[in-house]
Amino acid sequence: MPSEDRPSPPRRVALFVTCLVDLFRPAVGFAAVKLLEDAGCTVTVPPQQVCCGQPAYNSGDRASARAIAAQVIDAFDGFDAVVVPSGSCGGMLAHHYPGLFDDDPAMKARAQDLARRSHELVSFLVDILGVKKVTARYDGTVTYHDSCSGLRELGIKEQPRRLLESVQGLRLREMKTPEVCCGFGGTFCVKYPEISNAMVSEKSADIAATEADTLLAGDLGCLMNMAGKLQREGRRVRVRHVAEVLADMGGSAAIGEREAKR
Repeated sequence: MPSEDRPSPPRRVALFVTCLVDLFRPAVGFAAVKLLEDAGCTVTVPPQQVCCGQPAYNSGDRASARAIAAQVIDAFDGFDAVVVPSGSCGGMLAHHYPGLFDDDPAMKARAQDLARRSHELVSFLVDILGVKKVTARYDGTVTYHDSCSGLRELGIKEQPRRLLESVQGLRLREMKTPEVCCGFGGTFCVKYPEISNAMVSEKSADIAATEADTLLAGDLGCLMNMAGKLQREGRRVRVRHVAEVLADMGGSAAIGEREAKR
């Protein structure tokens, strides 16, 4: 029984799917649902959800970001927790929404409430729900990239590695610089393509030096950026979202690969 001064962990959870998961890698969303349900949560995917507004926010369009944030706040009202399989989108909800409403105390309070309830997926499992291991198998050597927003805004570093230790057959081999940006940065790679390409080239070489057969991370944008570079360079490294491996869903085609014909 939980003690009186230790509240029960949130169990009525809403999944913030993210645009990239919805449009490019729905398997990450299904993996997130499985992990949350295995941890005892009731999961809802609110159909009214929209983009978190980060592209507009990072481009200086505060009016559009504010309008988008208001829609998100409405869509996720009333849930115990909002869980996001992305450090960048999670950081947007948890850190940047309240400042969009500095001139509207009522909306600012609602944004602060959403920020308080918002969590990145693996951090939520480990830090909030106390999950110590998963039931999964992945036969291979993996390396893990620490995405910038997850690491620097949300403090996600040891949590995914802790759960990966429990995956049967998996061997983790660290990069020399796992915390260095891959060069994606959302709109950064569009505004500064030459710099972005130089950064992902260095990241690709660091990944290859580990001789791992699989690259994992917690942000799909970073993963798609690195997967594209690895493929263009002819490197035989499979790329997956960490949730897919933790949910024992690592048998499907990796990012950028075609599904086998049945």
